[in-house]
Amino acid sequence: MDKKIKRIGVLTSGGDAPGMNAAVRAVVRTAIANGIECVGIRRGWQGLIHSDFVPLSRESVGHILSRGGTILYTARSEEFMTEKGRLKAVSTCKMLGLDGVVAIGGDGTFRGALELSRLGVPVVGVPATIDNDVGCTNYTIGFDTACNTAIECIDRLRDTMQSHERCSVVEVMGRNAGFLALYVGIAVGATTVLVPERPIDFQRDVVERIQDSRLAGNTHFMIVVAEGVGSAVEIGKRIHDAVGMDPRVTVLGHIQRGGAPNARDRETATRMGYYAVNAFVEGRGNCIIATQEGGIVEIPIEEALQRKKHLQMDRYRIMEIMQYGTKHNLFGI
Repeated sequence: MDKKIKRIGVLTSGGDAPGMNAAVRAVVRTAIANGIECVGIRRGWQGLIHSDFVPLSRESVGHILSRGGTILYTARSEEFMTEKGRLKAVSTCKMLGLDGVVAIGGDGTFRGALELSRLGVPVVGVPATIDNDVGCTNYTIGFDTACNTAIECIDRLRDTMQSHERCSVVEVMGRNAGFLALYVGIAVGATTVLVPERPIDFQRDVVERIQDSRLAGNTHFMIVVAEGVGSAVEIGKRIHDAVGMDPRVTVLGHIQRGGAPNARDRETATRMGYYAVNAFVEGRGNCIIATQEGGIVEIPIEEALQRKKHLQMDRYRIMEIMQYGTKHNLFGI
């Protein structure tokens, strides 16, 4: 990128995450501080195709730092997956005079960013998803807030489960990853956590966990299930058939996406938004802004999409020690 950047666009795409607004605010204010105009693209890649935009100023992004969701709205776009749709998006960029686009979202958003960059529009990605499953970054905006929301809900459930000496099965989000479920499970002292990263042996991972917990003197049990594992309702039915209990099933669902972002997500989103614009200012583009070992780094989009993130299975050892006081090594780790 040799030419001076005069105007950029910013969009949010895919599932919303707490902290997206903080990232939008940082992009806009950093751009303006560098003499760059900023245009908000509403409804993600779909909005770019259909020229759904709004000019943004320092004032227009005031008081959004603490708001959940995204003021730019978000949508998934099947049309953008077609060559015709992407060419229409390029036409919108040319019509608006955009020298680049900041795309805030997850892997799906970044795959779209890669395709747009191949058509000559520089793109910088900012990872924001409560699933924390973007391979190139240690942390994604929204994860910590979603974890705390789930923890608060489960703590409340535990109060009533303890009072009635019951078993609770709680399904948390995370798409096909277990980061959210395992983190939350450790934080709430779950009896067991089921994640999609490993095959489940129901007798070993659920029935025996409940039995061991009961023998240890517990009269209520908390089972945390990642949505990628399957239906928490079915897990509850299997528990009923196996141990004769009548579990209460709670699917937290989209409540985990809502609410004001916490300090970590506001601060991380602000730093990422700043560095996204800085990449354009310094003549770079077509990269993802990522966190590595506490710092901010830029990773080329193609390389970023090839990276994989693995669940830290050793955390199960910690969970077992906290729950049972011994390592069962049930997970082959």
